[in-house]
This record gives sequence, C-alpha cells and structure tokens, in this order.
Amino acid sequence: MRRVEDTMIVRAAPQEYICGQGCWNLLEHHLERRGISSALVVRGGRSWEAAKGYFPDFKRLELQFYRYGGECTYAERDVIASEVTRLGLQAIIAVGGGKVSDSAKAAAALLRIPVIILPTLAATCSAWSSLSVMYDEAGTMVGFEVFPGSNALVLLDPRVILDSPPELLVAGIGDTLAKWYEADAIISHLSSPSEEIALAHYAARRCRDNLMAHSAEALAAQESGELKDAFVRVVETNILTAGLVGGFGEDYGRTAGAHSIHDALTILPETHRLLHGSKVAYGVLVQLVLEGKLEEIGRLLPFYEEIGLPATLKDMGLSGLTREGRLSVAARAVEPSASIHRMEGTFDAVKVADAMEELESLVSALRARETAAACR
Repeated sequence: MRRVEDTMIVRAAPQEYICGQGCWNLLEHHLERRGISSALVVRGGRSWEAAKGYFPDFKRLELQFYRYGGECTYAERDVIASEVTRLGLQAIIAVGGGKVSDSAKAAAALLRIPVIILPTLAATCSAWSSLSVMYDEAGTMVGFEVFPGSNALVLLDPRVILDSPPELLVAGIGDTLAKWYEADAIISHLSSPSEEIALAHYAARRCRDNLMAHSAEALAAQESGELKDAFVRVVETNILTAGLVGGFGEDYGRTAGAHSIHDALTILPETHRLLHGSKVAYGVLVQLVLEGKLEEIGRLLPFYEEIGLPATLKDMGLSGLTREGRLSVAARAVEPSASIHRMEGTFDAVKVADAMEELESLVSALRARETAAACR
C-alpha cells in the first residue's frame, strides 16, 4: 500500500492532441470551441521564418504577436505574462521549438490561462510535457518547473517539421533515446513498479525501439523532402512517446545520469552552441560507463555514427577540456539535487570524471577496431 507522501501525480498528456498535415488550419476552430477570442502568439526568430507560411489566417479572433528573447528564463516568462495582461488576452499560443514552448508554458501557468503549442521542431518533448526547463541569461540550466495544468492543445503538423534543420531532428533523437536508458536505470531496480511506472517503462522502451528502427530512414526522408511514415513515426516518438515517459513515470521517467551530464556541461560557455539533445546523447554514454554497461556502448556507437550524434568530448569540440575542467563538470553533475542520484549506486565527481575519460578511450578503441576491420 502506497503512503500519501509516495503518491505520484500523473500528467500523461495534453488535453487534446492532433497530428496531421494541415492541422494548423484547425487552430481558430479549436480556440472558439474553448471560448477563446484572443491570444498572444509567442514565436521564435528563424523557426518563425520557416513556419509562418503554415500559420493560418484568422477571420474572427484577435491575435497579438510577440518574439521571445531567445532563452527560457524567469525574466522572459514575466515579460510574456506582462504582455498578455497588458493586452487583455485570454490564452497563449507557442509557435516554435522547445524553449519557445517552455517560455509560453511558464507564462501561461503563472497567469493560469490556456496554452496551445504548435511545434516547429521535434528536438524535445516540450510540446507535450507540462513542465518548463529554466535557464539563466547566460544559458546555464538552473532547474525546471512542473505545472498543475496540462497544455490545452497540441497541433503537430509533420510537414512543418519536415522543413526544419535536420540537425535538430538528430538532436531530438538523442534526447529521446535517453528516455529508455534513464528510465530503465531507475525503474529496473524497483521490486514492484506501480502501473503508472510500468507504462512509463513501456513508453521508454518504445522510444528506443522506434528510433533504432526508423531514424536513418526518417533523416533520409527529410533530406529528400518526402513525408514518409518513418519520418512521422520518429517525430511523434520525439514528442508524444517521449512525453508519455515523464507523464506517467514522473521522477521515475524523467531524467537520470544522462541529463545530469547535460546539465553539468552547460556550465561551460563553449557548450552553449551545442544542441540539448547532442549533449544528452553524450551523457547517455557516460551513464552507461558508470553502470558498467560497456557492451551497450558498442551496440550504440554505430547508430550514433550513422545519424551524427556525438560520442566523445572530441566529437563536441571539447577535446581540450583538462582533468580539472572535467572535475568541474563532474562536480556539477553530482550536486545533491542532480538526477544522477535517482540511479542505483553512489556517485561523486571523481567517479564521473573517470567515466568521462574512460569513454574517450573506449570509443577511440572501438573506432580503431572498426577501421581496421574495414581495411581487411
């Protein structure tokens, strides 16, 4: 029997979700269904330029537009909320990637008004989840906010995502692949997982299986501009299936070692140019070293190389990071509040720094072996 203090809160899904080519054209209809007559459209910069041709004309409802400042900070949340209040609007519509969505969700939660998400990227599950990852002005991750209300509506048009930069889809694959490795590291040690946690574990496994099976074909389809089933499946895996992991599993299905490594890397200014999912993908491999699952790294490495995910510090342009620098990153990764501590075992900065160094040597050896085999 679970105690009250152990009770999980399931935030499985948005209130409504539609995936289909042209579904953005339904936006005005769905706002009217909700009694919404005015909204602030929070948009990005480059993502808006690519997606604005898909944004529908409104005939009856009032829209105001706001370009977000480029980072999901508490200050940005407050500016968006102030705009909504100043203009007397009833809802927020986010059109963009994860940081646009997270900024809009945070502002909507502050005002307790509906938020509607129109994703232009499939780089994270932000469009699905009822939380926002918060950063400071320098781009360092400072925490996350979980909200009591779900997103009111998500309209996912895969044609819009098809026009996004392929490297952002690759990053989304890296971030979503981590769902399995992080959730499994936490859940596999439970003697009797609840039904919610079991569903999170299943969704996490499906993330891995879908991505391993369809990512290469999806990226080829994107390169050729063809809207194929493999592409749609990967996009929905990155947004819907990935969102279900944390939605059902809460802390058991959110983050563990891989995201702790990501968060720690953000203390290095030179990593701010790197995509979230790329750093998480690297973190997966560091986590596997910490778990002693070196054979799994050997199985993953060909997949990483096929789609362009980084496996080492060198791959990320960080080969000059000293032992002292690695220890600084590792110290951030094992702070008391870090999600790495959801895994079995105890972790300190030396252990994590050693794992980072071991990964460099292991990947180098695996690549040398692969090269030698190809030359025979």
